[in-house]
Amino acid sequence: MISMYPLEWLDSLILYTFNPKKTNVKMLSKSELFLISENVLKESQKVQIQLKKEVFSLHKKRHIRLLVRKYHSTLIFLLDNIVENQQDEMLKSSAVLKIVDLIINSLDELLSFVENRYSNYLSLDERAPVTYLIVSRKELLLRLERLKKRKISDSSDQKVMEIIIDVLSETIQSGMGHKITYRQIFYQKELLKSLEIFAETNERSNFYSGLHEVLIAQNFNCHKYINHFIDQISIELNSQDNLKSKMSELLFYYKEFSQLLSNEKGTFDPSQQNIKYVLENWFKHEIAYLERKIELSLETDDMIISSFQMNKQNKIECILSTDQMALILRAGDESRILKAKSMSHVFKTIVPHLATSQKKDLSYNAMRSKSYVAEERDKEIAIKTLERIIKHIKEY
Repeated sequence: MISMYPLEWLDSLILYTFNPKKTNVKMLSKSELFLISENVLKESQKVQIQLKKEVFSLHKKRHIRLLVRKYHSTLIFLLDNIVENQQDEMLKSSAVLKIVDLIINSLDELLSFVENRYSNYLSLDERAPVTYLIVSRKELLLRLERLKKRKISDSSDQKVMEIIIDVLSETIQSGMGHKITYRQIFYQKELLKSLEIFAETNERSNFYSGLHEVLIAQNFNCHKYINHFIDQISIELNSQDNLKSKMSELLFYYKEFSQLLSNEKGTFDPSQQNIKYVLENWFKHEIAYLERKIELSLETDDMIISSFQMNKQNKIECILSTDQMALILRAGDESRILKAKSMSHVFKTIVPHLATSQKKDLSYNAMRSKSYVAEERDKEIAIKTLERIIKHIKEY
C-alpha cells in the first residue's frame, strides 16, 4: 500500500537515520548500509511513479500546481538537510559517504524529474537547493571565463563587457550563502546566453545597437552599469558646442532609447526598479534641466538686447553733423581740455552716446577719421557753435 506521504521513507532516512544529532551513524552495520543503498534507488522510482499517478488523477490545474509545488519544496528541504549533515565528522567514513552521495544524487534526480516534467506548475521564486546552486555556479563561472577571453572590436563595448563580467562574477561567487531563487539563476543563464551571442556577432552601428541594447533588453539594472551608461551619454553631450546642440543630441538619444524593449519579468537585481524606468527618469530630468538653462540663456540675451536698446534711447542728439562734432572733439583733445590716453580713446568713449537727427548709431572710427579732412564750411559752423556757447557762458 502506498503511503499517504510518498517521501516518508526518504524523510525518515535523512532527518533521523543520517542525522548525527539523533543517530550514531557509526553504529550502522555494513549490511544495514547496503540495504539502505538498495532502498534509496527503489524509493526514488516509487516517488516518481506516485507523483505521476497523483497528477494523472487530478483535473484542475490549481490542484496539480499545489501538488507539484509540495513535492518540489519538500525535496529541496530534504536535499538541504542531507548536504548539511554531510559536513559532520560522523558521516566522513568512506562507506557512509557513498550512501550520502547516493541520497544526494537521488534527490537531485527527483528534483530534475519534477522541474523538467512539471515546469509549468512550478514557481520560479522557489529557493534553489544548495546542490543545484553549486552546479549552476560552476557552469556560470566557466562560461564567464570563456567570455572574458573574447575580444570586442568596439572599445566602448569592451569596457561595458568588463563591467558586466566583474559584476556577475562577484554576484555568483558571493551568492552561495543567500537564498537564491530559480528565477535569479535562470536570469543569469539567459543573460550569459545573450552576451555570448553578442560576442559572436560583435556588430555595432550606433550607440544602442551594441551591448547597451542587449543589456536594456535583459533589464540589467545594475547601478555600476547604469552609471557607466549615463557617463557615456554625458561625454557625448559635453562635446557639443552650445546648449541647443546639446539638447538636440539628448533628444535624439532619448528618442532612440524610447524605442527599445526591456524585460518586465526577469531582472538582475529584484530589489531595484526596471532599468527602462530608471534611465527614462534620468533622460526626463536632463531634458528639463537643459530646457531651463536654455530659457535662462534666452532671458540673459533679452536683457542684453534690452540694455542695448535703452542705451540707444538714452543717446544725446546733437544738431551738428558728424564732421562738425569730430572737429570739436579733436580740438578738445589737442587743447588738453579732454584728457585721455589717446585721441581714439576720446572718440571711443564719447561717440557711442551721441546721435544726429539723421543717424542714431555713429561710428567713432569714422568720426575720428573725418576730423582730419574737415571742410571749410564745417570749420565755420563748429566755430560759430563754440561762439554761441561762449555767449551763453558770458550771460550766466
